[in-house]
Amino acid sequence: MENENGAEAGGFFAAFFDGLIWFVQSLALGFYNLAYAITHPASWLDWLTWANTAEDKESLMRFVYYGGSTEFFFCVLAIIITVVGFGMWRNAFMWGCVRVLEGLANGVGRLFAWAGLLMVLQQIIIVFMQRIFTRPDISFGFGIPLQFDISWFAEELKLYNAMVVCLCVTYTFVQGGHVRVDLIYSAVSHRAKRVIDMIGSMIFMVPTAVLIWLYGWYFLWRHLITPNPAASYDLERLLRTARAVRWSVETIGFSPNGFNGYFLFKILLVAFAGLVFIHGVAFFMRSYLEWKEGEDSEGKYLDRDTLGDGEEAYEGVH
Repeated sequence: MENENGAEAGGFFAAFFDGLIWFVQSLALGFYNLAYAITHPASWLDWLTWANTAEDKESLMRFVYYGGSTEFFFCVLAIIITVVGFGMWRNAFMWGCVRVLEGLANGVGRLFAWAGLLMVLQQIIIVFMQRIFTRPDISFGFGIPLQFDISWFAEELKLYNAMVVCLCVTYTFVQGGHVRVDLIYSAVSHRAKRVIDMIGSMIFMVPTAVLIWLYGWYFLWRHLITPNPAASYDLERLLRTARAVRWSVETIGFSPNGFNGYFLFKILLVAFAGLVFIHGVAFFMRSYLEWKEGEDSEGKYLDRDTLGDGEEAYEGVH
């Protein structure tokens, strides 16, 4: 029995060290791959000039593969480690990163929040066209050759809603607008709160965004190109299929005359994951800086909207 327990323990430690070695090697390769990608952009971005050449197709398949690969993950991790490590040495640099990333969340959110107004206006137009003018379609004048059935515009309202949900999520987070269920957070000290925030961002926020990205990336490309790529394909297999690749953008609606741009929802899913990941890192950096600098730094450089005469915006339910 002791020998069996010893063998199990030895196997565990061997697997642990093997995994640790793999992680360190992958991280080191992440720095190398990042430098290579920056110095050789044509190898994975040549498809943007799409001339339907063999080089374009191979660069597209490289882009598809690396977007959901472990190599890309470790490239991003290398960037984060570098930025956070330098920021711990120079806190002013980290504060600058926080302000830039939170500014990105606010800028994107404030822009696409207008989709809510567009959704309301379009719904009003649909009601008027159906109930008052009894028209089966809506067409635009002024030389714009755009005419769709009423059902197309009715289903397209989902896209506006998806824009608000996916692209305003981090903006709402920065503004403190998400509903929270608080059991212990409000009762602990300032530094304990920041520790909880750091752990939460790294244990829940960032890993969840990574999982959504990994599933959403190939889900997106399966509706944009054919032959359909799969997450299980390695780079060599994708490059072998590059000669047959062609654009096959999904344009099938749920109804005969309904909205047929559902591939846009796949793009929004990937954008959602990217924004949440980026802000998870920003939230970790803010929490670290507020933990290090104390209570006086709470809310430092935080750009929140105001209501009326300087009244702070709604900050969520605690």
